[in-house]
Order: sequence, then structure tokens, then C-alpha cells
Amino acid sequence: MRIPHVTWLRAFEAAARHSSFSDAAGELHLTPAAVSQQIRLLEQHLGVQLFHRLPRGVALTDMGQAYALPIRKSFSEMQEATEGLFTVRRKRKVRVRASISYATLILAPRLKGFHDRHPDIEIELSTAVWSDRMDDETIDLDIRYGTGHWDERDIWQLSHEVAMVVCHPDHARAFGDTPQLQDLLGAGIVPVLGSEVEWSRFADYFGLDLCPPPIWMKADSSLIALQTISAGFGTALIHESFAQPFLDRGDLVSPFEYRLPIRQAYFLVAREGYRKHDEVEAFRNWILDPDAAGEVPDLPAEG
Repeated sequence: MRIPHVTWLRAFEAAARHSSFSDAAGELHLTPAAVSQQIRLLEQHLGVQLFHRLPRGVALTDMGQAYALPIRKSFSEMQEATEGLFTVRRKRKVRVRASISYATLILAPRLKGFHDRHPDIEIELSTAVWSDRMDDETIDLDIRYGTGHWDERDIWQLSHEVAMVVCHPDHARAFGDTPQLQDLLGAGIVPVLGSEVEWSRFADYFGLDLCPPPIWMKADSSLIALQTISAGFGTALIHESFAQPFLDRGDLVSPFEYRLPIRQAYFLVAREGYRKHDEVEAFRNWILDPDAAGEVPDLPAEG
């Protein structure tokens, strides 16, 4: 016997489930008469009665009951196969905020490592010059610079850091083969806003008798300071991890061996309830232990 028409089987399955031609018609967006006709055609095709027609509703016959179970199972399996193979699933999303310097120089170049490990999770990365609170409901994780004393409960320090004196190679050569620190700084420095005190700390830490260097420009981020002195003029005191890409490319040099330990650091701050979201927990685990994802764990600190 040939397999009945699928529209007849769909009408039969819905009517069997609802024990009603009218309810089946509502589900299938048909008229009750159309459902009744399709079931009648199915019964004629099979040569058996599938429903008892009652004054109110319908009831399956014994043969109808036996037939309804495998038909329902077949439709369910077809639905599961269709969804599993062809449904475009929405990616889970983690919303991360960081300073422009950290986001550009540290986080963005490493995000492929997270993607390779979690290709089903989308990262939405935003930046801020300065942040000290979760003032944006669209942020799951905040990467902040400071001492770690904030109101949030879930805070993890990402690293420790040192700062170094950097400038353009031509700028350093302008002061001879062995430039003197005071001469180099005397030409002008580019401090990062909020970190101006680091120069006096630098002198005190190494016991240097330095005159206050003239400021020819202030930058609101390490990234801007680095880009500025990369043009060929000025000196900056920058965290080593931020300066390293510029040093590797030869855009900048560090003419002196001084390395100033930084008291502040970068911290990862999570919104309350982050553990309820597996994708946020996955990103937290990755950034706190990138070595577990096959990466070198040398995250930085600074502003």
C-alpha cells in the first residue's frame, strides 16, 4: 500500500491529539470541514475507520489509536531533524568593556584565541577612557584600572606591571649614541592623564635627581601617547605590555634599563549573577587563565 498523503496524516495526527476536528483545524489554519474531508480520504485510503464521530468531538478507534502513536512519533522526529540541521542558532554573547589602550593593545589581538576555543560565543567589545562602576546595563564584564576597591563583589586582578621610558629611535639618536635621561626628558614628555605622578615616583624610586620635565602634550590614554611619540618626538613613561608591540615593530625604543613597578593594575569585574550565564563564565575563565586555552598568560596593567 502506498504511503498516504502527508496532509491527510497531519490532519489525522492533530485531530487525534486534540480529540477534535475543530481544534485540529484551528492549529492547522484550516476549516473543520477541510480537516474532516482529509481524514475521510485517509480512512478510505487505508480502508479502516480511525475515529468514532461523537455528538461532541471524536474518539479514536482501536485501529486509530494504534496508528496515531507511530504517526506522531514520525512527525516529532521530522521536526527534530529539521531543527537540528537547518535552524540557524543565535550565538551567545558576552559584552565586555575595557579602556581603549587595553582593548586595542592587549585584548583585541588575543580574542581569536577565545573564538577558537568558543566559536559559538560572540564578543561585543566596547571601550571607555575611565570607568569605576557598572553604570551600563549592557555590560557583563568590565576591565578596569585601579586598586580593585570597588563596590562589586566579584573582582579578579589580571596582572602586575612595570613602566618603561620609550621614545622614537630617531628622537633617541638626536641626543648621541648614549643619550642622557635628563637631556631626553628635557626635550618634552607626553604624560598620560591621571598618571602624571608616575614621573616623580620614577625619580624617587631610582634615586634620580631629575628636574621636572616640560610637558608638550598630555594624552588621555596610553594608546594616544604611544601613537604621538611614534611620530618622532617626545618621551613617555608607558607600561611595558602596552609598549611591547611598538618595540617589536621598531617604532619605539627603550634607551634605559629602568623598570618602574606599578602599584595599580587591571582588574576584571563581573556583574552580579554572572554565574547564571555560561558564556560569561567561559570568558572569565579564559581571560584569567589563557594558558589553559593554549596562550601565554602575560596580561598587563595600567590606564
